[in-house]
Amino acid sequence: MRQEFNATLTGSDSRIDGIATPVNAYSYTDAYRFTSFDDTLHLTIARDEQGQWHRIDGSEPYLASWTEELAQQIV
Repeated sequence: MRQEFNATLTGSDSRIDGIATPVNAYSYTDAYRFTSFDDTLHLTIARDEQGQWHRIDGSEPYLASWTEELAQQIV
């Protein structure tokens, strides 16, 4: 069962703490939305049929490394 969890992303000058929540997104069976505790960063990632994670939504600016960083924290 997918569960909500605390997550941390590495910003350009500091850590960004938040919470990752499982979501239903389009036709993806596995997707999570990260929301920073200060509500300044939103990132939604989903896993495709080949098991690769992709950013499908989120706020700007965006660091490409965040997709992989968040995916590594998903249990």
